[in-house]
Amino acid sequence: MKGRVLSGMQPSGYLHLGNYAGALKNWVRLQDVYDCFYCVVDWHALTSNYANPAPIAEYKRDMLINFIAAGLDPNKCTIFLQSAVKQHAELHLLLSMITPLGWLERVPTYKEKQTEIKDKDLNTYGFLGYPVLQAADILIYRAGRVPVGVDQIPHLELTREIARRFEFLYEQGILIEPEALLTESPKVPGLDGRKMSKSYDNAVFLSDTPEMIDKKIRTMMTDPARKRKTDKGDPELSPVYSLHQIFSSPDETAHVAAACKTAEIGCIDCKRILIKNIINELTPLWNKRQELISSPSTLDDILNDGNKRAEAVAEETMSLIREAMKLS
Repeated sequence: MKGRVLSGMQPSGYLHLGNYAGALKNWVRLQDVYDCFYCVVDWHALTSNYANPAPIAEYKRDMLINFIAAGLDPNKCTIFLQSAVKQHAELHLLLSMITPLGWLERVPTYKEKQTEIKDKDLNTYGFLGYPVLQAADILIYRAGRVPVGVDQIPHLELTREIARRFEFLYEQGILIEPEALLTESPKVPGLDGRKMSKSYDNAVFLSDTPEMIDKKIRTMMTDPARKRKTDKGDPELSPVYSLHQIFSSPDETAHVAAACKTAEIGCIDCKRILIKNIINELTPLWNKRQELISSPSTLDDILNDGNKRAEAVAEETMSLIREAMKLS
């Protein structure tokens, strides 16, 4: 029997190359190995965007389109919407009753995001308690594996602690402590050299046109010490080279690295090669996107089927939990 995997993405903006290379491509590989549940976690988007929820509807539909266009197959995995499966909210409520406040206050990203995000009031229970909702998302499917990067291990450990506490208080064998399925997520730099992020306004989006990608990559920073074409550069200092390592072939990557060091190639020519390779990579995705956009009923059918499958599994778990907590 295949082990079960659960992962989700928050529709707080349009998906970009970082989401694609860092998570989606890995999800596509995992669906051939595990019983995968992939979720658009739209309630999570409200933890920081509660004051302006209007764009979330468009973001989540575009996210679903990109999920399928990138290669997720609804015949191989379950694709669903968090808010369509009300059992997530029920388990979140019940787990919040037993989760110590100190566990939430020590989550690394809690204070980090409050420091980084200055234009939003994050002093809410929803923001403090989102790790409990995240735990409910995972535990309700009794997923044994969760694909995460090293930086997300503290979040998963909190989920394990909550599951352990529930089992100690009520039952043995209902909730599974999920293990990290560590994935090598490439660091995808944005146009300014920082991590590619919607909030930094430095992203190349999956919905961008070839012309938009060409324009964006041409403005991307390179080795800051290389002022002229005749200057020798250090590819390791260039975010463009980091993208080559993801989207270009090994031979091309080795060529641009050597040519940069000897000044045999200028930054514009280096970027042209990268632009070509990114466009080649995304062309099948764009074609599939157009098919789904042209046939909205297909997307609706996939989502409705996924929601039903997810709800059936979630209800099985909730029936056991209600009984254990004497709520049935």
